[in-house]
Amino acid sequence: MGRSKFCLCPSGWEVASPRVVESIYTGCVPVIISDHYVLPFSDVLDWSQFSVHVPISRIPEIESILLGISVDDYLAKQRLVVQVQRHFVLNQPAKRFDLMHMVMHSVWLRRLNRRLPIL
Repeated sequence: MGRSKFCLCPSGWEVASPRVVESIYTGCVPVIISDHYVLPFSDVLDWSQFSVHVPISRIPEIESILLGISVDDYLAKQRLVVQVQRHFVLNQPAKRFDLMHMVMHSVWLRRLNRRLPIL
């Protein structure tokens, strides 16, 4: 994984797949293979900038899809993968924009968007 340019991240059976985070930790551009997978922090991060999305129906074309990505586009995505790594690291004590900050921010945004009653 550490020397791969792209890391395949099929959605799997679980609600959350560790493959996406593992690919980001290694600096690999995630290839999200799913039709309806909600990506972590998608309310904050623009995943299209640092990953590749492949619908399940296009799995047979995955090689040509990845070969069709130019070197410049790949390098731009890979640089952004390195930049978003800090959002997936759990620090003690918490640091600005680390995993804890991102989770709390996502909860706050969802609270605003869903207009849940205040208890």
